[in-house]
Amino acid sequence: MEIRWTYAFVDRPVESFGRALEFWAAVTDSRASQVRGENGEFATLVPESGDACGKVQAVGSGGGGAHLDLAVDDVPGLAAAAVRLGGSVAAEHEGWAVLRSPAGLLFCAVPWAGESVRPPVVRGSRLDQVCLDVPPSAFGAEVAFWSGLLEGWTSRPGALPEFHTIAPPAGLPVRILLQRLDEERAAAAHPDLACADIAATRARHEERGATRVADHPHWTVMRDPAGGLYCLTGRDPETGGLPRAAS
Repeated sequence: MEIRWTYAFVDRPVESFGRALEFWAAVTDSRASQVRGENGEFATLVPESGDACGKVQAVGSGGGGAHLDLAVDDVPGLAAAAVRLGGSVAAEHEGWAVLRSPAGLLFCAVPWAGESVRPPVVRGSRLDQVCLDVPPSAFGAEVAFWSGLLEGWTSRPGALPEFHTIAPPAGLPVRILLQRLDEERAAAAHPDLACADIAATRARHEERGATRVADHPHWTVMRDPAGGLYCLTGRDPETGGLPRAAS
């Protein structure tokens, strides 16, 4: 099943949806579209050039997180493939479906609308990854699920043993990082940005109201003004991979 396009969704509680949309539009140099959906819960981050690959969604329960939309020519076919690999269908809508991975992470199969051109790097950074935080007991099954579902993608261990990367073919804008948690708890997800200079990107985000949560050798955990966590990672914004010297 060929994935034609990918979207990273930033999911935030209803009460902080406006703050989230304003922040993510600013740090990606995008224009927030008009909200849409039955309850005004969706908005797209429209770039100055290229096709959109980021969206913000208001969620009615929980603290939010992130999820993927996979755009395909055959939505029922992708749903069937997910079920064969151990996933499930969480909800069916006219023309699209909400799916669930073996670890319980939601993602969507949506019809491809012709998107083909990645937005540019924005001041040395790019929103380009959804990180799936998976408990140890489910990590192996989750890696196998995504590796099997995403035909033609490159599935490989990460630079540290707790990570596994699933990178798309050239041209697709959003990749997947699986992170094995240190403890057994519910799986979750968060967005990541690839940054040529983490400190410089962090300063710009802090100017927009984000706060720093924790520093690690190659990434910084941040909290956006809507209260959601995300990471600034030391990766090449053009390729999504580690800098050449670190690879």
